[in-house]
Amino acid sequence: MSSSSVLLSSCSTYTSTSKSRLQSLYSDISRQKHSNPTSYHAHVDWWQRTLEELVSHGWQTDITSPQQGKEDVASHSNKLVLSARRTIVDKLRYDGVGKPLGLGSTIAELQRNKALIPLSQFLTSPQSVYDPGWLPYRIASLLVGGPLWWAMEQLDVVRSEDSYSEAEMWKRIEGEDVLLKLVERAADAVESSCSGMCLADKLHTVASFRREFGSKALPGVSLSETDTKVLLRYLERDRKVIVQDKDVIKFVTTDHDREITLVDRGILELKVAISNLQVQVDRLQSKMEETTNRISTALKQQQKSIALAHLRFRKNLEEVLTKRLGALQNLEATLMSVETAAGDLEIMKTYEKSMAVLQTILSHPSLHCEKINETMDALAAANANAREVDEAIRIGGDMAAAEAGVIDADLEDELNELVREVEREAEASERATLDRLHDVKVPARTPGEGHPDPQVTSVPSAQPVAT
Repeated sequence: MSSSSVLLSSCSTYTSTSKSRLQSLYSDISRQKHSNPTSYHAHVDWWQRTLEELVSHGWQTDITSPQQGKEDVASHSNKLVLSARRTIVDKLRYDGVGKPLGLGSTIAELQRNKALIPLSQFLTSPQSVYDPGWLPYRIASLLVGGPLWWAMEQLDVVRSEDSYSEAEMWKRIEGEDVLLKLVERAADAVESSCSGMCLADKLHTVASFRREFGSKALPGVSLSETDTKVLLRYLERDRKVIVQDKDVIKFVTTDHDREITLVDRGILELKVAISNLQVQVDRLQSKMEETTNRISTALKQQQKSIALAHLRFRKNLEEVLTKRLGALQNLEATLMSVETAAGDLEIMKTYEKSMAVLQTILSHPSLHCEKINETMDALAAANANAREVDEAIRIGGDMAAAEAGVIDADLEDELNELVREVEREAEASERATLDRLHDVKVPARTPGEGHPDPQVTSVPSAQPVAT
């Protein structure tokens, strides 16, 4: 299996796709855009996910080079920018499937959908990538530009995109393109790691921003310089979470904080100085360890003069290291004091705003003492009236209940009399029925009728008697 096939086999889009389906995806289906739009858009979506995975892992630069491993390749390529060159067709050759024949048309479609945005346009455009454009211009383009373009196509003045060959299409689309979904993913990762920042952490140079977030934006890779420029432009213009003035970058959370002040620049200078001193301290410590090893080696080899020279050099390193550590400690203390003062300033600004809001509320006429007394008196009078109304309602209810009790007693006596009358009628009816049953004679049965025993007689069932 070729090196490109081995690398492509690591992509999730390839492992989840059968070879017959890959053959279809590697074919040119640009003519099916109108005849079979469902299949066409599925084709474009698959290639978009494939290109995003290849680029985000840093595998696009030397995808066919067997001499380099994935880690080496990833360290020398962009992770947010696709290099759309015709050579990528050969790099995407897959064993048993061949080369992607319609990749140029697919990339052109991704550019039309803004999934791919030309790098120069992305970095220089003042408008957000999500801005649909000026509405009157879009209406004019639809009502005037569309029919005019169609008429020009019919007259062979211009050519439709469907008439371009694959080679001509590549000439039109070649260049560097930003993969918007990857930029969105990287921006999400940066924003999620910026919560709870102190003032110094919000300030960066381009270099320190890359050191801080270059390995956090996408898992397992580090951003290139071009990727960093793209990400910074997106965070400033489209997400509005940073402001940038040349080499100064500041994370912002509110609109009133969207200015890089002299205080910000001073804090950043302190931060850069501390970072540089920390690098010097680390190097001095490394040199001291190396010198100590040399002293030990020279003593083992009985080279006392060389060991003594190394020992003198280590003493000098110790003196320099002590000075650098002292300066580093002073700068860190200064930075902490500046951050504390800046924090106190923000707190005082908040207090001032809170005081202004409180004064505005207290200045309302409803909160004047005269108005408060008037309102409370009116409230007390209203409560007294409410109690009087409640008492009147209660007394009226008691009177109504008393009258209703008298009426209810008369009705209950009448109801009891009706019940007794019904009971008397029922008892008279029952006695009349029993008297009629007593007068009925029971005849004896003849042998063979109804019962095998001639001595047994049966009593006929009583017929219902009308009352």
